[in-house]
Amino acid sequence: MKRSCLWTILNAFSNLINSQDDSGVVMGNWSGDYSTGERPTKWNGSADILRKWMESGPVKFGQCWVFAGVLCTVLRCLGIPARVITNFSSAHDTDENLFIDRYFDEDGEETEETSDSIWNFHVWVEAWFTRSDLGSAYDGWQVLDSTPQELSEELYRLGPCSVKAIKEGDVDLAYDAPFVFAELNADVRTWLISADESKKINKLNTSTVGRFTSTKAINSDERVDVTNNYKYPEGTPKEREIFRKAQSKLKGSGLRRSTVAFSASHSEAAPKLEFSGSFTSSSDIEVGQDVTFSLDLKNTSTNEMSLQVHLTASAIVYTNATVNDVLANAQSVKLGSNEEKNIPYTIPYADYENAITTDNMIKVVAVCEDEKGGKLLVETVILLKNPPIVMKITDQAHLNKPLSVEIAFTNPTTEEVHNCVVIVEGSGLIKEKVTIEVPYLSKNQRSVSKVDIVPYRPGQRCLFVDFSCDKFSDVKGSLTINIGAKLFGELESAGLKFHLTT
Repeated sequence: MKRSCLWTILNAFSNLINSQDDSGVVMGNWSGDYSTGERPTKWNGSADILRKWMESGPVKFGQCWVFAGVLCTVLRCLGIPARVITNFSSAHDTDENLFIDRYFDEDGEETEETSDSIWNFHVWVEAWFTRSDLGSAYDGWQVLDSTPQELSEELYRLGPCSVKAIKEGDVDLAYDAPFVFAELNADVRTWLISADESKKINKLNTSTVGRFTSTKAINSDERVDVTNNYKYPEGTPKEREIFRKAQSKLKGSGLRRSTVAFSASHSEAAPKLEFSGSFTSSSDIEVGQDVTFSLDLKNTSTNEMSLQVHLTASAIVYTNATVNDVLANAQSVKLGSNEEKNIPYTIPYADYENAITTDNMIKVVAVCEDEKGGKLLVETVILLKNPPIVMKITDQAHLNKPLSVEIAFTNPTTEEVHNCVVIVEGSGLIKEKVTIEVPYLSKNQRSVSKVDIVPYRPGQRCLFVDFSCDKFSDVKGSLTINIGAKLFGELESAGLKFHLTT
């Protein structure tokens, strides 16, 4: 292939990995119903997906991390340096005005007034190459995204978009720069809709999206933060300067998909209130336990006040889309002069066990209104942890020698769980997946299974375990195993010691 058209070919690859327009590799599904295929959380690697696609066409189902993983594998097979990137609080700007507009009614329910959204996280791929089409200033890492989010020249694809261009606000360059810029840099406007259908900005946040943008470290599982590759530090004059630069380029470029005006500038202030609010919750709540949290309210004035609080809680998927409601509560809260008060809430496991998705997320929203009609919207997302899988080996691991692995899992709920299945796999460790079926586990019962493996490749290898049952699915566990060469293992068994020198 000619070097000069590499970016065009990669643009086509970002489309090929999803099946939205053709018979691409993976079919996306965010509905929560995966009964006609595999849950996106089921996959542990790209090899099975690519084999299935070769055998029978588009594979059901995937979400952003699946699309990214498969694309990264394909790029590396072609000899192109690539890595997976995760962006937390990732904006989805449908009208390309660099604002994420979210609308809530008086009960805290998010409306469909706009299709803008903030995903709890989003995953894409970076590929490294030079850009003779843009100039050497834009060489280096380039964003490619196969997740079918928005059309790009009538196809679901994205990139290659220069990371350096995003940092400098050069959104007038080719290959979807405005969308990528917004994912990391959009300002967020939260609107409240009153009973008379009037809309007012309740909150304006310039630093909500594009946080902890991360990739995996080389030769370890450590997180590497790459946020500063994409933007200048939040709150600095340079970051605001770049935002205004990007706005200016979009306004006059004709690049935007929408004719929606750039209304309510980034400097528009939210209303002044005499009270504040926030949520507090534990980060260690496991699926199967009751969810407890509190709404922390503070009167910032010297006058007494009464607040009307409407609170809702919903099970969501990671795109922030509501799947099932789990709690609705309304109450009056009195606050004395400069008083702080913590309002406790509990969601029993029985209330969310059939509502929560495999993403294990519950979004809580409260609309607080004072006696003067001033309103404050407070929200949080509570992420529940899966119960742990404990894995261990008792012997040293050597090439082509049998090795036993112990896998333990405890039912964290106070009721029986049924149809328990443990799947074990690992490249270089097991040639075929091992499936273990357990009819049921009683409340708080611990299950211990042993799997015999014969490592067939030396070096550092990873064993993956997936546990599913009727109450929760795709609980993951992994164990890194260092496989010594067989000859070295036999020498050690004979009591001989050796050292490698360079």
